[in-house]
Amino acid sequence: MGIQEQFWSKEYAEEYIERNSNFDINSGVEAWSKILKNTHDIKSVLECGCNIGRNIELLNHYLPESKKSIIELSPIPYEIVTKKYDFEYSVNSSILEADLPNNYFDLVFTTGVLIHIHPDKLLENMQKMYDLSKKYVAFGEIFSRVPGHVHYRGRDDLLFKRDFGRFFIEHFDCRPIDYGFLWGHYYDDAGFDDSTYWVFEKLDWLLIHYW
Repeated sequence: MGIQEQFWSKEYAEEYIERNSNFDINSGVEAWSKILKNTHDIKSVLECGCNIGRNIELLNHYLPESKKSIIELSPIPYEIVTKKYDFEYSVNSSILEADLPNNYFDLVFTTGVLIHIHPDKLLENMQKMYDLSKKYVAFGEIFSRVPGHVHYRGRDDLLFKRDFGRFFIEHFDCRPIDYGFLWGHYYDDAGFDDSTYWVFEKLDWLLIHYW
């Protein structure tokens, strides 16, 4: 386990749970309506790094009929979220170690997770998300045109910023179908913290269904 995974799995788990325990459902559902406005027919969703299920709760309101699945690294929030919600698949592991069916989930996404993955491991984690997805990949992270790190919790090895969307499209066969900014002034209560989001559609799925 890398130092980033060690921190999020154990050292910071309880404090992070407390920070994610209260959120505004109405503004959160509004945020997801913006993120997914150009998607269609999402019947299965996989969240990579769900903590105690903030996004699962919001998506249960916005996409009530879709099947939900999760990957969660930390044992404590994993236990909490699996007791609270019903999942098609649930895995207590890192993204890379998750044993789940490839090309299966209509939507695979993260919010505030890629920023905590070391740049040396970013492409590998994105590849896993791409492989698990059948149609869409989405993520919401801190944007910077110049890759770098942010001094966080007294350390320089826990939070990284970059243009995650550009990095993704440069390495995978996909097309961007939306991107945008969730201003914290409106969406902090829903936990989005000035997040830039990107949504991509896999080209192999497009070729099969539209050509």
